[in-house]
Amino acid sequence: MKKRYLLAPGPTPIPSKTLLDMAEPIIHHRGPEFSSILGEIREGLKYLFQTRNEVLIFSSSGTGAMEGTISNMLSKGDKALVVNGGKFGERWIDICQAYGVDVEIIDVPWGEAVDPSIVKSILDQNNSIKAVFIQACETSTGVVHPIKEIAEIVKDKENTLVIVDAISALGALDIPTDRWGLDVVVAGSQKALMLPPGLAFASVSNKAWRFVESSNLPKYYFNFKKELMSLSKNQNAYTPAVSLLIGLRESLNQIKEEGLESVFARHEKLAKATRAAMTALELQLYAPTSPSNAVTAVLAPHNINGSDVVKVMREKYGITIAGGQGHAKGKIFRIAHLGYMDQFDVITAVSALEMTLHELGYHAELGKGIRAALEVLKD
Repeated sequence: MKKRYLLAPGPTPIPSKTLLDMAEPIIHHRGPEFSSILGEIREGLKYLFQTRNEVLIFSSSGTGAMEGTISNMLSKGDKALVVNGGKFGERWIDICQAYGVDVEIIDVPWGEAVDPSIVKSILDQNNSIKAVFIQACETSTGVVHPIKEIAEIVKDKENTLVIVDAISALGALDIPTDRWGLDVVVAGSQKALMLPPGLAFASVSNKAWRFVESSNLPKYYFNFKKELMSLSKNQNAYTPAVSLLIGLRESLNQIKEEGLESVFARHEKLAKATRAAMTALELQLYAPTSPSNAVTAVLAPHNINGSDVVKVMREKYGITIAGGQGHAKGKIFRIAHLGYMDQFDVITAVSALEMTLHELGYHAELGKGIRAALEVLKD
């Protein structure tokens, strides 16, 4: 028998209580029981997003909320600025272009964070830019971008929004939506929210709602005004993913019980332990100067394909991590410490990685990475 471990940056493991709640008999989505549950969820999402504004809910992957943000905030021919430092920065570009939005791109080397001064310089020279799109955590590279600093640049520009893909960051990193002045924050269910894929979220600021009023891009399912109107009655505009929402209520309760500060501290410790282990094994971090606390991206050793690391860990040891994407494919592997994970998940990942690398011909001292991780975790 081979026990399986899911240590990829999404989907992530799901607590047993959440699974059991989702296994309960289905209830009707227009009845009072569901309305009561949705009312609890609305408040829980505000706590998680650290906002007083409504958080919209859609039955889709996170990409649905990304698309909805563009189609509800902008108009055809509008100009947007996109920070492109990985596969998900590319996704903002692709969606904007699909809707006829004129895109100016800041290309950032993969593994590096954007320099806020570049954003400021472009915005100061071009008052017609309506939105700045960026990832909080670029999952494909393990980078955290300086969201707070960029929001500070944008917040006094009445005709520009700052729009953040926090799909792999929300609930792992401290992203105080209102305090930082973030206009739209997008998230998904399958990361730190400890649920299966299938739910997407978007918090919308008062400033952003003014943009919704003037948007002329086509929209139907991802209609923010229609969804807001329904939520005010503890309803969804269309048939929701009822079982996932019942699971979401439990996940939000668990997050609130642990407390946001403790949740962020746990992710930070797991990330530091993972990075310490990689350094002890003389492996290079792919994002050494701005690493994420949600996922650690590591350069594969010379003459070892990162995809082979992923394959051996999965097939021989039952541990699923992630490989590289795009032009990082085969060059890196990624270990998540996100959502329903604790110190023993890190120890498991590091020990299996040591054995895998040894099998593939990289003969670092066995146990060296584990010792380094334990030094961080024991405090």
